[in-house]
Amino acid sequence: MTQPYRQKFTVRYLEVDQQGVVFNAWYLAYMDEALTGWFDHIGLPYAELLAAGCDAQLVHTELDWTGGLGFGDDASIEVYALSAGRTSFTVGFTIRRAEEALVRARTVYVCVATDGSGKREMPEKLRAAFTDLAGGNGRGLRQAR
Repeated sequence: MTQPYRQKFTVRYLEVDQQGVVFNAWYLAYMDEALTGWFDHIGLPYAELLAAGCDAQLVHTELDWTGGLGFGDDASIEVYALSAGRTSFTVGFTIRRAEEALVRARTVYVCVATDGSGKREMPEKLRAAFTDLAGGNGRGLRQAR
């Protein structure tokens, strides 16, 4: 599992703005959807995470664009583990058209209790995935440029 998770998608008409490119907010939606697929990929379906009383809340994200997607473009988004702390974890994303990287992002999530009681420690299954993936992947945002 050292390869990044890759999810394919096609840009829909409703996602494109008057400039003819995907409106910036949609990139966050693509990343959110891909994160759910990544959880499945690492063996921790999101429903299982929620059933364990934990959810992931975005607390910081950085996006860098070198180009934009347009209507009908076939694209993909890669998701890869970067680092993990006690209650938070950082994931990298690369959005591509064919093999051309158009957007690179780094997002920090914090684990929160589903009962609203605040932050909680990262579930062991998620921590294990970072132990297995982050070192072997080595694909941090800063390193990928």
